[in-house]
Amino acid sequence: MMTPVSELSEHLRYYQELGVSGISRDPKWRQRADSAAPSREPRAPSPDTSSAERRPPSPDSEDVERASPIALAQSASEALAAIRDDIGDCTRCKLHAQGRRQVVFGVGNPSAELMFVGEAPGADEDVQGVPFVGRAGQLLTKMIEAMGFTRDEVYIANVIKCRPPGNRNPEPDEIATCEPFLLRQIAAIQPKVVVALGAFAAKTLLKTDEPISRLRGRLYDYRGAKLMPTFHPSFLLRSPGNKREAWEDLKKALAELGRDVPPSSTGA
Repeated sequence: MMTPVSELSEHLRYYQELGVSGISRDPKWRQRADSAAPSREPRAPSPDTSSAERRPPSPDSEDVERASPIALAQSASEALAAIRDDIGDCTRCKLHAQGRRQVVFGVGNPSAELMFVGEAPGADEDVQGVPFVGRAGQLLTKMIEAMGFTRDEVYIANVIKCRPPGNRNPEPDEIATCEPFLLRQIAAIQPKVVVALGAFAAKTLLKTDEPISRLRGRLYDYRGAKLMPTFHPSFLLRSPGNKREAWEDLKKALAELGRDVPPSSTGA
């Protein structure tokens, strides 16, 4: 049973992930917040049964008092728009000076039950400003459709929002700078299932060095959702023999959503 202190800490963590930077003690401000309560109730996080789950530390009371209050977003769409505005034409890490054309934020249904998270934009994504639009993206679209969804019904994003030069792996300082925006996206969308595409996304989200071959195939508790690691579509293009395993992972994600496998579907 949660104590009042632990309940307050959980409450503060949730709003921190949405980007709320402070809460005022002014009664007038509280009345304004009450009159503009969010229309969507957050789902309570499921009990953490995995040591892999990691939550950001909650702010201490002094930090909360010093911070300036901001208005809470009224919907997932508005929360995502606020996060995108916060990112802006980002210059927070070195990638902005290493040839990237634009920030690739994310695309899809702001209230999606199913979310896909990849590594970083590639060349095609950097040009179009949309994640997963190249050859790997075309395969991902087929995988999504095999599950009985369209791209517009799910949400797709990357850990890193800018293309690393030469499509190299993102570096630790780039991850530290960019990952908080992804966590805020997840908090705003509140998906039931997050599919981590590839080793990099799975290792980053689960904070582990285990290879994708060991991580895939089972669900993990993750920030109130279930996380399913599977192979990245680009890997499946190079190793089509692993498509069957990836499809088994996606079927488990469907089962977690309470959905049956479409009768005509055999995987991508």
